[in-house]
Formats: sequence, structure tokens, C-alpha cells
Amino acid sequence: MNRRRILGILALVALVVAALATRGFGLWRGADANGLVLHGNVDIRQVDLGFRVSGRIATIPFEEGVHVPPGAVLATLDRQPLHDQLDAAEAQVAVAGAELDKRRNGNRPQDIAQARAKLADAQAVLATARDDYDRRVTLVKTGAVSQALFDSTAARFHSAQAEVDAAAQALSLQQAGYRREDIASAAASHQQALASAARAKTDLGDTVLRAPNAGTILTRAREPGAIVQPGETVLTLTIDRPMRVRAYIPEPELARIAPGMAVTVHVDGVGKAYHGTIGYIAPTAEFTPKTVQTDALRADLVYRVRVIVTDPDDALRQGAPVTIAVPGARADTGH
Repeated sequence: MNRRRILGILALVALVVAALATRGFGLWRGADANGLVLHGNVDIRQVDLGFRVSGRIATIPFEEGVHVPPGAVLATLDRQPLHDQLDAAEAQVAVAGAELDKRRNGNRPQDIAQARAKLADAQAVLATARDDYDRRVTLVKTGAVSQALFDSTAARFHSAQAEVDAAAQALSLQQAGYRREDIASAAASHQQALASAARAKTDLGDTVLRAPNAGTILTRAREPGAIVQPGETVLTLTIDRPMRVRAYIPEPELARIAPGMAVTVHVDGVGKAYHGTIGYIAPTAEFTPKTVQTDALRADLVYRVRVIVTDPDDALRQGAPVTIAVPGARADTGH
């Protein structure tokens, strides 16, 4: 075999290897006629957790890296200050409720009887004053009594009349009870006290921090004994179920996929293939993110695709780059 023939064979082998490595120099679109390959990353889903109320952290039972179920108690605050606030609020509810009952029930029979007795006493004083006045009104004309004595008698008479009028009005008020406006004011005060007590109960309940979803504790930002303010991050939780993959498909290939199609997901360094389905395709295009690397030239416009992985495990980690095969993709139309 001459030198020229050997060089020709080596060149042919190099060309075949290059074609396989570049998938036909970018002209091959999948593993088969209908297959489609996408690239993306496992979604990073994290939530910063904190208390809605301020206080001193009492407990944080979990360390970083621990997987927790939904509803697990992740941290608690010292509850005593809020217990005291609730006790005070409930006492105010009792006071406001008693005042409302008092106004709704009206005055006691004893109060009404007392007002009636005062009216009778005032009427008796008036009767005596009237008798003195009637007797001396004629005597003063004859000079039998002095003008000064008569003026004093008249003053006592008019004063007694005023006392009777005042006692009669007081009896009327006792019999009528409280005004509707007074009752409405007491009812509003009672409702305000109830609202304050309800808020105190809510604040007390918010001293317990629970996991909103299943996930893994990524960060313990604070420790027991620390004083935290409302909304301050105490823990960061990664949400890993359901596991989502964010991928991008070039605009020319968009017609080849649809929601519900089955896919397989491959991760570098992991021997197994994960299974999933296409759950969502974005309705609008965007420019290709720089983090998405493909085997061929990238299109300028791509559509975001969400894949739901149905059999994830601990080897499939958030943020990891993945390759998604869509074996059931529609046939290529010749792009």
C-alpha cells in the first residue's frame, strides 16, 4: 500500500469522525428521523423563609442539607410575649362585652325606683313651697310679712319647681335606657376588641415556621437566640418536588413538539436516564440564553419549554445542565 493511499484512508477516517462528532456538521437533527434533542438546566426553586412577627428564635431543629416534608416545623420563636398580648386582648374583650350588655339591657329596676323616689321627694318639697308661697302672697300685700320674707319664699318655690322638673327628666332617662347611638358605640368597641384578640392569636400562631413544601434546607441564616424582625430570612428551602427542567427549543423546531409528549432526560456523569413529559411551552419567543449550549449552531429565537421529571432522585440536582431527548417528536419538515 503506497503512501498516497494511506493518506487518503486517514483523511476519510478523520472526516467520518468529524461528521459523527458534529452530528453531520450541524445538519443532523436527532438520533433518528423523528427524534429531537434539547438542552437546558434543572430549575432552581428556592424560597426564603422567615417569621411574620418579630421575636427571639427559640428553636431550629434541622441542619443544612436535611430533607423535610411539607408542614414540618422548621423554627419557633419565644411565645411568652405574644401570650401576654393575647391575655391582655382577651381581657379587653371581656370589658367591652360587659359594657355592651349593660347598654343593651338598659337600667336596673333599682335605678329606676331610686329616680322615682327622688322625683317624689322633690314633689313633696314643691308642695310645701307652694303652700308657703300661696299663703304669703296675700300677706305681703297687707304688710303682715316683709317683702324680703316673701321674696325668699318665692325663690324657694321656684327652686322646688326646678328640682321637680330635673327629677322628672332623670326618671324619664332611666326608664328610656341608653340611646341607640350609645349601644352602637359599645358594639363597635366590642368588635374592635375582638379584632385585636384575633390578631393576637394570629401573631401567636406565626411564632411557628413551617415548611410550605417538601424540600431540602439549603441555608440556616440565623441561629437560636437571635432577635429577628418580620420578614427577615431565617432559612432557605429548596423545593425539589416536582422536579422541573427548563429547556429551550429553536423557533424552526417548535412545531415538532407539544405538551404531554414523553421525554428522557440525561445528566452528565449519571448513567441512568430519567423520564418526564413536556408540561409547558412558552407562548412568546426570547433570545437564546447564553447558558444554553447546543451541539449545532443556535437559533437567535427560542421558546422556553418546561419538562416535568417523573422519576427524579438525589443525583438529579437543581441547576445541573441536562440533555432532553424527545423520541416522539413530529417529523422534520425539512428545515
